[in-house]
Amino acid sequence: MAELKDILYKVTINAVVGSTSINVNAIHFDSRQVKKGDVFVAIKGTMVDGHDYIDKAVSLGALAVVCEVLPSETHNGITYIEVENTSSALAYMASNYYENPSGNLRLVGVTGTNGKTTVTTLLYQLFKNAGYKVGLLSTVKIMVDTKEYKATHTTPDSLTINKYLKLMNDVGVEFCFMEVSSHGIHQKRTEGLQFEGGVFTNLSHDHLDYHSSFAEYRDVKKSFFDHLPKQAFALVNIDDKNGLIMLQNTKAKKNTYALKTYADYKVQVLENEFSGLLLKLNESELWTRLIGNFNAYNVAAIYGTAELLGLEKVEILRLISELESVSGRFQYLISDEKITAIVDYAHTPDALKNVLETINSIRTQNEDLITVVGCGGDRDKAKRPKMGHIASALSNKVIFTSDNPRSETPEAIIEDIEKGVEPQNFKKIVSITDRKQAIKTACQMASSKDIILIAGKGHETYQEIKGERFDFDDYQIVQECLKQLQK
Repeated sequence: MAELKDILYKVTINAVVGSTSINVNAIHFDSRQVKKGDVFVAIKGTMVDGHDYIDKAVSLGALAVVCEVLPSETHNGITYIEVENTSSALAYMASNYYENPSGNLRLVGVTGTNGKTTVTTLLYQLFKNAGYKVGLLSTVKIMVDTKEYKATHTTPDSLTINKYLKLMNDVGVEFCFMEVSSHGIHQKRTEGLQFEGGVFTNLSHDHLDYHSSFAEYRDVKKSFFDHLPKQAFALVNIDDKNGLIMLQNTKAKKNTYALKTYADYKVQVLENEFSGLLLKLNESELWTRLIGNFNAYNVAAIYGTAELLGLEKVEILRLISELESVSGRFQYLISDEKITAIVDYAHTPDALKNVLETINSIRTQNEDLITVVGCGGDRDKAKRPKMGHIASALSNKVIFTSDNPRSETPEAIIEDIEKGVEPQNFKKIVSITDRKQAIKTACQMASSKDIILIAGKGHETYQEIKGERFDFDDYQIVQECLKQLQK
């Protein structure tokens, strides 16, 4: 229980009807969860407007309502607070309600199109191995020191973020690494949080179904760095032309990393194999089990973050050499027939290009590279032909299939993907709508030493079709298919 006026601290208020000197039990933005004595925050979402559910929340026992537009009819004994932006208000209220937990640990946010999950998860792993109590808020999972919780969004809602940060406080977590998505920034979910650092990985074509343009997508990411305090650090990849844009207006201490240009953390790839990378980082050499140039960038981001948080250089190098790859990120297995299968979350054109170029840079070219790939339904359609173009240009054989078709038909999605295939690559492609059958076919097409890439779903253990989720695990399926071939 908390006093309403206390949890409204830092919220921009336009008008108040009733008293704020009242105790409230909990905060909700979903009217269905409201109970007696709660406060309801009416959020204008992309699909529904919480303002339409104010009366329902009051009928369920809400004592107070936070909204952007006061209802035409108000109820006696109910407090109404009109604010500038309810998403922003919710973020500050959640922080205040949970006693500002982000200020009691060292929170680092990682943003960018690709690499967020890898960087945050490996930072969690590194600091854990260094002997600290650590928290993780990622697409794959939420970790409160050693306890694991299921993740539902890349960046959860403000109440969920602060609830888990409070749990981290309760068990003495010192560091927390958090994925910060463009949706999360745009929907003000990260407002009210005290970040000690922000990391920018890269920016490429993604989420243009949500953002009106690439410039808007970039500027939303930039706003995260604009709001970092001067005592924080900003660490950006300056091989990406948007890296310096992220630093333009930040008050935070500016730091850079790169492979191709001069930077505070400069990385050079000395050896690149399926077993790992030999890197030169500034003046030190290190070996990592992570694979590919894109992971060389991730290592630079991890090293830089760890050093900026105060770890010793020699210790960081040792800890990086012990890191294991993240589930569904370039996860590979080799069958008894010496067929290599790689499962990767690459679901954007840039990520797919990175993975395929990495495989092509390592392999001998005497074997075939067979790629299985699809695109999600009800999402950015503009990237589909690009994915088709990249897959068919950089592979010997390609099977276009379903990803998470959602409400669309797999056939329509595949048709969009095929539009990007150039005439000279038509003979390389096959379309199989059933993803399991597509993976099975790729295994049957493969000979000894061939490489199969299964792209798009990575760590996901479900497939979403017509509003339902079915159990589906790319890694498990390819493992079973390759075993059956051995019989």
